[in-house]
Amino acid sequence: MLTEERHQIILNQLKQHDIIKLHDLISATQASESTIRRDLQLMEEAGLLVRVHGGAKRVAALQTELAVSEKSNQSVSEKEAVAKLAVSCLTPQDVVFLDAGTTTLAMIPYLKATANLTVVTNGVNHASLLADYDIRCFLLGGRLKNVTKAIIGADSIAALQQYRFNKVFLGTNGVHLHYGYTTPDPDEAAIKRAAIAQAEMTIVLADHTKFGQVSFTKFGDLAKATIVTDHLSQRELDQYQQHTDILEAIK
Repeated sequence: MLTEERHQIILNQLKQHDIIKLHDLISATQASESTIRRDLQLMEEAGLLVRVHGGAKRVAALQTELAVSEKSNQSVSEKEAVAKLAVSCLTPQDVVFLDAGTTTLAMIPYLKATANLTVVTNGVNHASLLADYDIRCFLLGGRLKNVTKAIIGADSIAALQQYRFNKVFLGTNGVHLHYGYTTPDPDEAAIKRAAIAQAEMTIVLADHTKFGQVSFTKFGDLAKATIVTDHLSQRELDQYQQHTDILEAIK
C-alpha cells in the first residue's frame, strides 16, 4: 500500500472516531507498527493529527462546528454509554435542561423510566423526540442555528433566566485542565452559561475524545459541573478529579 493510501485511511478513521488506536491502524492498513508510527509522526508534523499514547487524535480547530448529522455518526457507542449513565443521575419529578448536543439527545430514549420529568431544551430535535416519548417539554424561543438545530440568542437567554432546574445537562466540544469547558460558538456558550446559573447541579457529558481539547469560547470552569464520560486513562482521571467529580460509564 502506498504512503498516501495509508494516510488517507488514517484520516478517514479519525473522521469517524476522533481518537484511533495504533493496533487498529495496523490492522486496517496491514502495515508494520514502525511504518504506522512513522506515518503518524509525518502527519503530526503536517498538522493533520496529534499523536497520543497508543495512537492519535483529531486536530480540533477552535471554531470548527460540525453539523448534527456529522456529529451523530461519531463515537456512537461512547455517547450511548455516557447518556445512560447521565440519566441515572435523575430522580422523579426533576425539572431539567437539555442543551442541543448529540449526547444529550441520546439521553431522551432512556428518560421514560424517570417519572414526571419536566424538560426544557433549546434543541429543536430534542423537543421533537421528547414529544415522541410523551415527555413534558418546553422549547425555548429565539433564533434557530441551522447547523446544530439549536435555539440561541437574547430571547432564549431571557427565557432561561425565568426557570430553575434541579439538573442541567450540557454537551461540550472541549474539556481542558486550564481552559475548562469550551464550545466553538459564543451564542451557544451564552446559553450554557445561563443554564448553569439556574441549576442546582450541572452535568457535562463528554466522551474521552473531548478531554484535552479547546474550542473558541469558554462557558465554565471545570469545578462548575460534574463530568460524565465513557472512560479515561488513570493519568487523566487523577488529573481531572483534582478539579471536579468524574463519573465513568465504562470502567
